[in-house]
Amino acid sequence: MVFDPASLIFSETSGPIRASSILPAVRENIELTTADGLTLVGELALPANGVVKATLIMLHPLPTHGGFMDSHVYKKASYRLPALAGIAVLRFNTRGTSSPRGTSDGSFDEGIGERLDAAAAVEFAVARGLPNRWLVGWSFGTELVLKYGAEAPIADSIEGAVLLSPPLHRAQDADLQSWAGFGKPMTVLVPEFDDYLRPEEAAQRFALVPQAVMVPVDGAKHLWVGEKYAARALNELVSTVLGQELTLPLEWDGPVASLPAI
Repeated sequence: MVFDPASLIFSETSGPIRASSILPAVRENIELTTADGLTLVGELALPANGVVKATLIMLHPLPTHGGFMDSHVYKKASYRLPALAGIAVLRFNTRGTSSPRGTSDGSFDEGIGERLDAAAAVEFAVARGLPNRWLVGWSFGTELVLKYGAEAPIADSIEGAVLLSPPLHRAQDADLQSWAGFGKPMTVLVPEFDDYLRPEEAAQRFALVPQAVMVPVDGAKHLWVGEKYAARALNELVSTVLGQELTLPLEWDGPVASLPAI
């Protein structure tokens, strides 16, 4: 059964925001259509008051290693950022990827066909009139951002990018140089104990992108496990796309829902 966000039941509460806390938003199951005719499933979460300050278009980690639109940092972004920061969050499953939302058409294409997936998501955000659009990539998602974000048709429709745990496997120096020429801002969050690319090497590789802001995160690992590190990632995301250093509240007084036990 496909999860329907309309099934969430909210109740008034006051206290700490927990990993499972779902704050109010206008949530909609969406479908994206790619240029090669695939249907991708996703969710759009908008601020309940209708005022959108920025839009995150989120490209998830490697689906062959468990990545999907519900990877925990992305799920927490959709749970919190519409209410806490006025930010719209667009999450979706790339081709062949499954989650409780459903399964996207097609099959994993090693980051090649996924170029069309990223473009379809950006096209959807533009068609909906969502402002201040930023690409957000995590692990495999950063490869898609780096390889395709600075090229047409995506380049003219985004303000910049935020990268979490870039492995720089598929993305090469030529892709970094394309971003350098593109000129739009990029924030790169690199965990101290990343499995693939740690801060010292990341600083050397991303030196090819003069506008890239490197943010080493002490104690963090590639998967950002732990509320402390997920919250840090969200704070950096919000600060980047809203253009000022911000720390999200840790407590909430108002309606909260949580996912039903399965």
